[in-house]
Amino acid sequence: MGRKSLYLLTVGIFVAYYIYTPLPDNTEEPWRIMWLNTQLKTAEKIAVFVELLGLHHIMDSLMFALSFYEVPPTSDENVTVTETKFNNIPVRVYVPKRKSEALRRGLFYIHGGGWCLGSAASYDYDLLSRWTADRLDAVVISTNYRLAPKYHFPIQFEDVYNSLRWFLRKNVLANYGVNPERIGISGDSAGGNLAAAVTQQLLDDPDVKIKLKIQALIYPALQPLDVDSPSYQENSHSPFLQKSFMVRFWSEYFTTDRSLEKAMLSRQHVPVESSHLFKFVNWSSLLPERFIKGYVYSNPNYGSSELAKKYPGFLDVRAAPLLADDSKLHGSPLTYVVTCQYDVLRDDGLMYVTRLRNAGVQVTHNHVEDGFHGVFSFLELKISHRLINQYIEWLKENL
Repeated sequence: MGRKSLYLLTVGIFVAYYIYTPLPDNTEEPWRIMWLNTQLKTAEKIAVFVELLGLHHIMDSLMFALSFYEVPPTSDENVTVTETKFNNIPVRVYVPKRKSEALRRGLFYIHGGGWCLGSAASYDYDLLSRWTADRLDAVVISTNYRLAPKYHFPIQFEDVYNSLRWFLRKNVLANYGVNPERIGISGDSAGGNLAAAVTQQLLDDPDVKIKLKIQALIYPALQPLDVDSPSYQENSHSPFLQKSFMVRFWSEYFTTDRSLEKAMLSRQHVPVESSHLFKFVNWSSLLPERFIKGYVYSNPNYGSSELAKKYPGFLDVRAAPLLADDSKLHGSPLTYVVTCQYDVLRDDGLMYVTRLRNAGVQVTHNHVEDGFHGVFSFLELKISHRLINQYIEWLKENL
């Protein structure tokens, strides 16, 4: 074998090793998932390297890269797309072009991205909103919100809440031809977190007379107290969202001080005086038995109260909707929850399904046995289209 052939063989082996990701046997389109994961992994590694050099924060670098996937608000033959502001919060509005004799449904959508990344202008969210508006014959509001690391909790929550409250004003609904009795809210990942949180907040808001009919939560992040549940342990190195990166997202939501991230990874961020909150996220009693799989629940290692005093957001129900008590959950609207088997956030969604049902809320749970976190947004994958079809069909039947 010549030197050139040996060199090419060596390079090929290294490339294959870098791209290859062990995947479960039931994975559909495994090589396409590996390739998508390689792209994400490469972007993350470059962003980490740039951060280590002290040039840019990791999230700023990733957001810069994602900006190339944003698309303008261009109308098509089916949907009129415009940009405006709801209470100074930028939103995209999608209105079907076909005439409707009746008032339309309204759907308020919140993008994901770990409270640090993403935009309503992203190609995948733009396309999802177009499809939903057209197939559901609904007015879709896709909201933006200010992001970490520049802004921290509760800014993201407040931006979304203020945008939603503006949309729910009677004159705004009338302007867009929306039926006030057929309004829903939805979001994925961090957007699912914000959707659940603002839905709870609306229940106690006397100034909002129009209530939501449904909430649809797609693999939502719902609590940062216990990041060692079975799904976090099983899927710590799964494609698209690893445990270490999810913990970084949670930490960045509250602060750029990485001592919180370190404490979360060692399960030492919750002070003993807040120990009563663990009953709301105790997976040993809230997960169906098949998801526990022999894992043994262990009591957390309580940390200093200093972190909680400096960054109380991680103990705030507006950041962690699973911390709501049963009386609050009881008032929740009809709910749709998507969870994925190979997702660190799987157990958050499963626990919320259990708690909502225990509180008397009607819940449709779509558990995707071969799903990974983020598949809703990877439109290159067949599974993405199946999930979106199921999601829109549920909305047709229930909104």
